Amino acid sequence: MIRVQQEDFDPQAEAAALTAGRTDIGGIVTFTGLVRESIDTEGQPAAIAAMTLEHYPGMTEKMLAEIEAEANARWPLAASLIIHRYGRLEPGERIVFVATASAHRRAAFEANMFLIDWLKTKAPFWKLEEGDAGPAWVAARDSDDDAAERWR
Repeated sequence: MIRVQQEDFDPQAEAAALTAGRTDIGGIVTFTGLVRESIDTEGQPAAIAAMTLEHYPGMTEKMLAEIEAEANARWPLAASLIIHRYGRLEPGERIVFVATASAHRRAAFEANMFLIDWLKTKAPFWKLEEGDAGPAWVAARDSDDDAAERWR
């Protein structure tokens, strides 16, 4: 299941709803991504006042569904959930939630890491950071590409 939304979410409530009444699930792994208050720009810390996430409705949901389907094809998941927010977010606010549930922990852990890595590199979101030096679009990072590459 995927959701792209402006509204905040409650990670505990989402995990509970995903597994409610399920006795076939032996483990659930969750990841919640937050807006940081600073980033490292060329070895120098830079304050962030806010981050605005933009997306292309329809295209975004389609790509997230494809990424989730790939995880379900690779691992025996009993359930999965991706929630990704868009709009203007401030430091400390939740951006993304990924939950994977399986009969066995290894599948849940690996699928969750896969989803996070692929979301960072394949999900069509554009990030505009507001900082000390003014607004700047976030460029792709080699470290994110390297993390995603291990799943090819």
